[in-house]
Amino acid sequence: MAETPDYAAEAGSRIACQVSPSFTTWLAELPGTLAVTTYQAGKLAFIGWHQGQPTLLMREFDKPMGLAIAPGQMALATRNEVTFLANAPLLAPDYLIDQPNRYDALYLPRSSYYTGDLNVHDVAYAGDELWIVASRFSCLAGLSRQHCFVPRWKPSFVSELVPEDRCHLNGLAVVDGWPQYVTAMGETDYVGGWRDNKSSGGLMMDVQSNEVVLRGLSMPHSPRWSQGRLWLLNSGAGELLCYDPARKEAVVVAVLPAYLRGLCLIGRYAVIGMCQIREKHIFGGLPVQKRFEKLLSGIAVVDLQSGRTVGMFEFTSGCTEIYDVQYLAGIRQPNILNRLDDTTRQAFPAPDFSYWLRSENLISTRD
Repeated sequence: MAETPDYAAEAGSRIACQVSPSFTTWLAELPGTLAVTTYQAGKLAFIGWHQGQPTLLMREFDKPMGLAIAPGQMALATRNEVTFLANAPLLAPDYLIDQPNRYDALYLPRSSYYTGDLNVHDVAYAGDELWIVASRFSCLAGLSRQHCFVPRWKPSFVSELVPEDRCHLNGLAVVDGWPQYVTAMGETDYVGGWRDNKSSGGLMMDVQSNEVVLRGLSMPHSPRWSQGRLWLLNSGAGELLCYDPARKEAVVVAVLPAYLRGLCLIGRYAVIGMCQIREKHIFGGLPVQKRFEKLLSGIAVVDLQSGRTVGMFEFTSGCTEIYDVQYLAGIRQPNILNRLDDTTRQAFPAPDFSYWLRSENLISTRD
């Protein structure tokens, strides 16, 4: 597996991984790239394909969490900011002077909104507008040029907007261009109340009706709407669920040996983030710990029709927590830069042309 040299994880440990042969076979046929955030290791990772093998490229961000993808751009929630990055496809082939055409996309930071530590979890595009889950204030919100955030919706059982993480609102699913479903860890209205019954107090709500549609979940995350159905992770039980809005019932599609967080649907497959449980105060005593002796970190590919795991990408050291998983369609080998990277300041994309401004040469590309 090809690697890139940005591998400093927390405490200086090196990130190592392994892939199953079946994952390599699946990835070889995938017309795109997987994007994965890990706040624990402080990285945004691209799992792509180059010269007949999987590749892993990782870039450093400060506590990367929710990631939203739109054509030609992405939005990334970090500790104190939401940053918008845009693809500069004209510059990507010349990113490495000695390896032309190594990359087919290059995401550059274009703007950031300073939110402060809202503990932003999921972020999602609803039409052209980005919605964020402000977990510290138990609400859905928008971004603002004047304020840290603009509250737009809160659960009916939360009485006031205060920075107390009363229910640990975390997941957001958009349906037909509008926020429709959210997940939370507790139906509680006091500071940190969700912690009292974390193993079975989780729920899912319908944003439009403000109704709780599922209860009894174990620390749920990542609701996603795809192909006319709603999928979500019953994280503390290690389960992928499929929810039927008409019956208001959920069925278990697959069970994995991990605390689950991060979900994207690609055709007949679900790509699911897997986490180990390092910290016992918050995450101890969950059903998945009773089901499996060892928990994994990485991503699993599950066939939605059979529930079978068809491939596994596992972090064997340096990365124990995944937050989000997204899909970059039509891109096989992308690159991404953070705003502190010196190369970012050498890139000048414009609507009709783009330039690399480098000391050793001047490279221009026109559309």
